[in-house]
Amino acid sequence: MMIPAIIKDEDLVAAMEQYHSDENHFHLWWLGQSGFLLQWRGKKILIDPYLSDSLTKKYAGTAKPHVRMSERVVKPELLNNIFIVSSSHNHTDHLDAETLIPILQNNHEITFIIPEANRQFVANQLQIPEQFPKGLDEGTSIEIDDFTYYGIPAAHNEVDRNEKGECLYMGYVIQFGSFCIYHSGDTLWYPELEERLRSFDIQLALLPINGNDPSRGVAGNLDAREAVALAGLSGIKHVIPCHYDMFTFNTANPADFATEAKRHGLAHSILPLGGHWSSASL
Repeated sequence: MMIPAIIKDEDLVAAMEQYHSDENHFHLWWLGQSGFLLQWRGKKILIDPYLSDSLTKKYAGTAKPHVRMSERVVKPELLNNIFIVSSSHNHTDHLDAETLIPILQNNHEITFIIPEANRQFVANQLQIPEQFPKGLDEGTSIEIDDFTYYGIPAAHNEVDRNEKGECLYMGYVIQFGSFCIYHSGDTLWYPELEERLRSFDIQLALLPINGNDPSRGVAGNLDAREAVALAGLSGIKHVIPCHYDMFTFNTANPADFATEAKRHGLAHSILPLGGHWSSASL
């Protein structure tokens, strides 16, 4: 039996609307894997949404089946009035055509942020004009109304670049109002990462904890211990772990993260599928 969402589809959308007029805090919902919806002052921001069964279908009957552990939180066609959506890299659980095409079609004023290096691939995959997405790279930023996105290289498993030197894998620091959050995308810890992050006053980080096991046959991520240590050295105030409980072959126990975080005095929250978090917790 799959892990159920505590709230989903139309009920989730209705719950989000309850906070539409909150002027003081931002709100966050975990959509599964590395996907989140952030809402601040009525503006909705999607981060790395994966809301389909495309990988399960793609790898069915292969040596690397992607057996899903958790149910889908929300149908992508229900997500309207989305202000910004971002993808951290080209792996399907972070750039999924079955998720993103209906979102782009239903949100005509949306801004789509990607690593600049991936522009042509993204355009082909999603059947969109190549000039449509906004591209970020290491050391660059994009300002969209009240939101500023900063590009942070990610190591998945290396800090890989194209022939122009542009990063194929990215994380994003997002600043809005008095708030600053970091979504790492998929990454291992590399020597310059904490120094880059320390230059921001990051109140909340969304970090993967599924680790790096070569026997899985896929690129790896931080594990629970590394996520806690990175947050501590980077001055991050609060961490929500992610990238677990999606596929049986590539997951982790969030209780291990919670134990490690408590041992080091790191403020943290473990969200259920569809779970809500508010910056009032900071």
